[in-house]
Amino acid sequence: MNELTTPALAGAVAGLGVAMPMGAMSVLLLQEALRDRRTAAAAAAGVAATDLGYAALATALGPWVASYVSPVEAWIRLTSATILLSIAAHGLWRARASPTPPDSGEGGAGTTRPRPARAFARYAALTAVNPTTALYFAALTTAQAATLHSGPAGAAFLFGVGLASLLWQQSLVTLGSLAGARVSPALRVWTFRLGYGLVAAYAVKIALPLP
Repeated sequence: MNELTTPALAGAVAGLGVAMPMGAMSVLLLQEALRDRRTAAAAAAGVAATDLGYAALATALGPWVASYVSPVEAWIRLTSATILLSIAAHGLWRARASPTPPDSGEGGAGTTRPRPARAFARYAALTAVNPTTALYFAALTTAQAATLHSGPAGAAFLFGVGLASLLWQQSLVTLGSLAGARVSPALRVWTFRLGYGLVAAYAVKIALPLP
């Protein structure tokens, strides 16, 4: 049992290590939870799925991933920053004079609720353009190659990564949903403005230094 427990725990620690830092994705998930919890839960699953996918790729091809992603990391960071800046600009534009947060699901028959499947795909793609996740798992799995060489051990490691990441992302969704139920519409609009401002600042941060 220890042969599987150890890599599973290592995977859980690795999953939390990549998920817990409060970056742009965390802010965006909290924003989604303020709008609609079901959609935010799907978005959180998309983030966790991409974390798991990168971990699986790195477990199989760790050294190769590191060698091929590192030379173009700056350009991938710039692409990621551009996408995040466009999201922040769009969100700030929509929240500039809204009486309620955009896509909140309030307001009757004319309101279109966000689609969970769309949110899953969007957040999975946004997480995928972050080279840090790929390099993080590549470094970890390369360092633990001797431990993860067997199929069962590698599977246990991936199980730990996926479960830990998913639980953390869903915790953010729960936190955002609970907060959204207790604040006024006007305050929610300001939290959206602040949140998207933080996303923009984070995008600038990850873009530097420029290629």
